Amino acid sequence: MTDAAVRPMMQRDRAAAALGLRVEHDEPGHAVVSMPVREDMTNGFEITHGGLVFALADTAFAIACNEDERVTVAAGADITFLKSTRAGQTLTATAVRRVVSGRNGLYDVTVRDETGDVVAEFRGRSLTTNRTLEEDAHG
Repeated sequence: MTDAAVRPMMQRDRAAAALGLRVEHDEPGHAVVSMPVREDMTNGFEITHGGLVFALADTAFAIACNEDERVTVAAGADITFLKSTRAGQTLTATAVRRVVSGRNGLYDVTVRDETGDVVAEFRGRSLTTNRTLEEDAHG
C-alpha cells in the first residue's frame, strides 16, 4: 500500500495486504485502489476470480465510506461483472459517495482494467455505527 494508506483501518487490513492492494487516493467520499492480478487470483477458466474483483471494489468502498472516527460498515453490496481479465493485468477501483442520509450511505465503485475498460460496477450501501476505530482496536 502507498503512503496514502496510513489510516489505522488500512494498516490493519490483512486481506488488502495479502491481495497486494495499493491505495492510490484516499479522501472522504472518494477512494482509488489498484490490484495487480496474479496467477493465484484466477479461477478454473484462467480469468480473474469474481470474488477478488469484489474484494477490490469493497476495499475502495470501505475507504470512501469511513469518513470520520466512527466505524462505517457495509450494509449490503451488489456487483455486475462486465469484462473478464487475466493474470498480468492491473485493476483499479474508484469509489465515489452518492449520498449520505443519517447513518446510511450509498457509494458507487467502478472497476477498470489498465486500458480503461470497465470490468465491473459495484454499488455499496453503508451503515455508520456508534463505535469508533479506537474502541474497535481495544475492545
